[in-house]
Amino acid sequence: MARLLIVGGVVLIAAGLMIKLGVPLGRLPGDISIRRGSGTFYFPIVTCIVVSIVLSLISWLLRR
Repeated sequence: MARLLIVGGVVLIAAGLMIKLGVPLGRLPGDISIRRGSGTFYFPIVTCIVVSIVLSLISWLLRR
């Protein structure tokens, strides 16, 4: 449990640093954004895929 909390903290710190440095998380090319009238629908599909790949790699490295 302690190892999981440490890894979670490191991931949050890394994400915070990436956002602070200007990495456009949530606004990557391929994300779906539809604007009609006064409403907006936004689905960050590419961002979800990138986050999934990164978390899978971290999980794979921890199991190794």
